[in-house]
Amino acid sequence: MSRETIERLYKAFAELDSKTMAACYAPDATFEDPVFNLRGRTHVGGMWAMLCSAIKKSGRTEWKLKVSDITDHSAHWEPTYRFAQTGHLVHNVIDAEFEFDSQGLIKRHRDRFSFWRWARQALGPVGWLLGWSGWLRGKVRRTAVRNLAKHIEISAGRYTA
Repeated sequence: MSRETIERLYKAFAELDSKTMAACYAPDATFEDPVFNLRGRTHVGGMWAMLCSAIKKSGRTEWKLKVSDITDHSAHWEPTYRFAQTGHLVHNVIDAEFEFDSQGLIKRHRDRFSFWRWARQALGPVGWLLGWSGWLRGKVRRTAVRNLAKHIEISAGRYTA
């Protein structure tokens, strides 16, 4: 059941279907990566909706998602997309770990990737020079959290179960 949930999550992401993605998470799910540390389906689903929306606006033709090595508790995935804020093309390399509740919904999702590698691609020279720094990571986190709060406010109630 857990492997099927992971497959459903990434199939929906490939199709930029954030509603199906949100439905893969338990109401009290957590999500963590180098940028986000989220609690609850509303925030996790809102993050995916925000990312899907940005991809649709900034270049769906360049959007690609390669997923491999899916197990009952992990997956490797590589999205290629145009970063909306700068227009730069990004190819991220991510390893995901999952924990599930008794209904097979994602309770905990943790993505690991090189923030510096991502920053070099997404932010250009600034990312190259400062992508290793806590200062830039903090700035990106604050901007992402602010953007997510705006997105959730605009879409109020859409991601709750």
